[in-house]
Amino acid sequence: MVVVVPVSRGEMRNLAQSWQLFACGLCSRMFVARGVRHGKMTEKSQNSLFSYHTLVHAMAGAAGSVVAMASFFPLDTVRSRLQLDEHREAKNTISVLCDLVQEEGLGTLYRGMVPVLKSLCTSNFVYFYTFHGLKSLRSRPEEQSAGRDLLVASIAGVVNVLMTTPLWVVNTRLKMKGIQQPSNARDLHYTGLLDGMMKVAHEEGVQGLWSGTVPSLFLVLNPAIQFMTYEAIKRRLHEVYGLQEFGGLVYFLIGAVAKAVATVITYPLQLVQAKLRHGHDYKELPPRPNMLQLISYILNKHGLAGLYKGMEAKIIQTILTAALMFTAYEKIATFVFKLLMSHQIKTKY
Repeated sequence: MVVVVPVSRGEMRNLAQSWQLFACGLCSRMFVARGVRHGKMTEKSQNSLFSYHTLVHAMAGAAGSVVAMASFFPLDTVRSRLQLDEHREAKNTISVLCDLVQEEGLGTLYRGMVPVLKSLCTSNFVYFYTFHGLKSLRSRPEEQSAGRDLLVASIAGVVNVLMTTPLWVVNTRLKMKGIQQPSNARDLHYTGLLDGMMKVAHEEGVQGLWSGTVPSLFLVLNPAIQFMTYEAIKRRLHEVYGLQEFGGLVYFLIGAVAKAVATVITYPLQLVQAKLRHGHDYKELPPRPNMLQLISYILNKHGLAGLYKGMEAKIIQTILTAALMFTAYEKIATFVFKLLMSHQIKTKY
């Protein structure tokens, strides 16, 4: 049974503030040890995989993703239902939201939210830590480019996929309890992430925990393109307007544009990934088809439109979530760095 926890905006703000304070406490000793002198960060303090600088970025990214997903979780539920429920008509997002509430109650929009937030927090911590750690090792700020960002983001994506896919396999199944299960699926009831992973490993073998890994590896292009676009736009704005901190709206818009580009390019792979993780009900296909078999079958049965079923809901959800995530990430990271810097200056004098 998944416990639904309503989350208000005030609680979201408290969550962000808690992460900020936690980051400050955890990083303060590391900040001193990594060589901050005269109120300035030394090059050594930043150009290291294991540094306070990388850790703050990772924690800010994880916190930002939790705040954003919790705010727009019902839209992610709509996206999942349209991707996986073959019997549900592809209506607009508002219509599907109303249908779900009428058929299953308001709580269904938040089914599986807690394990999703836990997994998302873990996944984004791994991704942001790897991305910023490798980025600081490979080049100085003035040497960074879109090509370097794409390469580093792709590596970070591969690391993230290999480490966190079992969490997302269980999450997909937890969220889809309200729809008809595939004919080849076992009637299993997961009480949470750990219980789900243990049952999947027992019933389907360890390889079952990495279902959909192949399309997931291809899908590292999604965050890679997203981060490349985001960093490129941000660098360009800094060049035009000088090295200054932008307002929250600017970060929101940059994040929205970056995610929109990435989603439109990679959506068919996201749909296939979801079906491989959850299972399918196509009698003409084997229980565990490969990615090419599934794509070919969908194209033959539904045409090209079949690979984009649910994209409207995905576009709305992913753009709003990514935009809010980047805004919260930038603000939390800036706040923590300023607070740590201020603490060091006060300690000195």
